[in-house]
Amino acid sequence: MRSARFVSLLVLIAFAKSATAQQATASSPQATALLQKSLAALSGGHPLDDVTLSGTAQRIAGSDDESGTVILKALPTGESRMDLTFPSSLRSEIRANSSTGPVGAWSASDGTLHPISQHNLWTDSSWFFPTFTLARLLSDSSYTISDIGPETRNGQSVEHLTIFRQFAATGAPAGWVDPMPALSKTDVYLDSATLLPAVIVFNTHPDKNQTINIPIEIRLSNYQQTNGTLAPQRIQQYLNNSLALDLQLTALTPNSGISASAFSVQ
Repeated sequence: MRSARFVSLLVLIAFAKSATAQQATASSPQATALLQKSLAALSGGHPLDDVTLSGTAQRIAGSDDESGTVILKALPTGESRMDLTFPSSLRSEIRANSSTGPVGAWSASDGTLHPISQHNLWTDSSWFFPTFTLARLLSDSSYTISDIGPETRNGQSVEHLTIFRQFAATGAPAGWVDPMPALSKTDVYLDSATLLPAVIVFNTHPDKNQTINIPIEIRLSNYQQTNGTLAPQRIQQYLNNSLALDLQLTALTPNSGISASAFSVQ
């Protein structure tokens, strides 16, 4: 028998794809203004149709510690792709859009694409390129943006914003609880001086249990400008408070005409 949690998620997907997704809680004007200033600093007003970043990568998983290369690709509509090349294997993670909602897949040493569970697809896909992330947060009314205030994070003075998604649940069964706010919750920390994103935090979950939170922290630093666009040159991904991926980016190519086929999860 399907669990109530699984049925709720199916209902959620149906509502998420409807044209009537509505914001149930108003965003803070101050929080929205901070994100707008951050996006302006990142983009410089230059339109982007796609972006490709490349550089070196270090992967740490238990006793495994190896170095290789990385290529990152993203579209402003939410598609993203990360390809890692290490001596032991090729690894990829792909996110895309479909008629039934977001889809994703990953591959590791066996080279086979494995689907990403639906409940792990509601946080933003291009965390490695915050220009696209912030633009989507500001343009989609299903997001609620709150200003938590100034804090210190990893020894850095930051402005803390919290974002989550909500969808109108007209016609939902009695007792239905929207899981979207918990599944989509993201904390963005902007450098207090520059307002550039310094840290992005969200949760991932086991494939078969969306209620168990595994924190992911993305640390963004050493911003450099290329063709009018600011992007972090160092990106560190912490999984459950341990460094899992350390990227040093050396090249950024905007508007190269990336095909949608690059994000196929088949």
